[in-house]
Amino acid sequence: MGTEGHNMRVIAGRYRLEERLGRGGMGVVWRATDQLLGRSVAVKELPYDETPSTAQARRRRDRTLREARAVAQLSHPHIIVVHDVVEDGERPYIVMELIEGGSLADRIAGRGPVDPAEAARIGIALLGALRTAHAAGVLHRDLKPENVLLEEGTDRVVLTDFGIAQVQGAPTLTENGSFVGSPEYTAPERMAGVRTGPESDLWSLGALLCAALSGESPFHRDSLGGILHAVVVGDIQPPPQAGPLLPVVRGLLERDPDRRLDADRAERMLRAFRETGRTPLAPPPGYVPAAWDAARGPSPDTGVEAGARPSAPPMGMAGRREEPFAGQPTRRVLVAALLVAAVAGAGVSAAALLRDESNGDGVTPPTRPAPSVTKTPTARPSTPSAPVTAPTGTASRPVPPEAP
Repeated sequence: MGTEGHNMRVIAGRYRLEERLGRGGMGVVWRATDQLLGRSVAVKELPYDETPSTAQARRRRDRTLREARAVAQLSHPHIIVVHDVVEDGERPYIVMELIEGGSLADRIAGRGPVDPAEAARIGIALLGALRTAHAAGVLHRDLKPENVLLEEGTDRVVLTDFGIAQVQGAPTLTENGSFVGSPEYTAPERMAGVRTGPESDLWSLGALLCAALSGESPFHRDSLGGILHAVVVGDIQPPPQAGPLLPVVRGLLERDPDRRLDADRAERMLRAFRETGRTPLAPPPGYVPAAWDAARGPSPDTGVEAGARPSAPPMGMAGRREEPFAGQPTRRVLVAALLVAAVAGAGVSAAALLRDESNGDGVTPPTRPAPSVTKTPTARPSTPSAPVTAPTGTASRPVPPEAP
């Protein structure tokens, strides 16, 4: 068991927990000292449960170990580093590097949205992190401003909290009746249970760039049903502040994952903007990544001056209104529409309709940033609420699970 010393708890006989940095549905993160090596670290522990069942305790342990293993296999300057995993009193803890500084959400709340050049810098860093994760078969699945840390003094961008990551080849965790992730940043194909893949993380990046530039996700609404409608079938309206990066934002927020802007092309476009200050050129209608890049050559392309707002229709990159999940079977499109209608019109529990058969940690409700924030050293967890379950007797239309 952990010991108390000078009002500070010591776990595994080595890590002294000193200050709570953040708390959420995924756990509590502490500033701690590694007494063996004499260095500051961040320690993440899962929420305390006085009477966990054997199955719950096993699931909690498996979730922690899976997160640690997912991050431990990744080596990238923009991905949080895991130092150790320990158990104390049959409770697992993840020991990570301590990032001195707040999250992107803290920065937006305390200092307002960032400018296009800074948004491009953050986007480039996250694209590099995602590319490394995806190459290793790891999907983050919860990319949002709260899970992006900005190191004080260096402004290093660090992607953290892989608590609901999906790892290729690893056993999955299931908790029926719950949805994993933050709806405002979740791709429509994953929201409807059609499929999931690297493209889903890229959609989340598009929503995050909009939030960084304007202060909130373009899919923010006052209710969960409103968010679902906005993500799956509503007109996609990037904020005016996204003008200089509009081709990138629109490309990432393409509803058809097969037509969505890929990581390599998105990074080239953002780098072109950083280097020239000009709005990057959007790919043409019917964009196919390999063919387009081969035709255009290795040099970054640029278009109109930064600040100009290229005109574009509210949905799709191809200059016309797009149907969600273009190229997907009609039955799946109907499932998505029924999902939205059921939540928004019939009042059916969202979690009963938004099933994720690969994991289960809860639904993050729509939230607005706090009006002000005090910057503190942090390695923050994501903050989904407790799982929402369907009331007894509630009828719901089943939704296909995500592809593994």
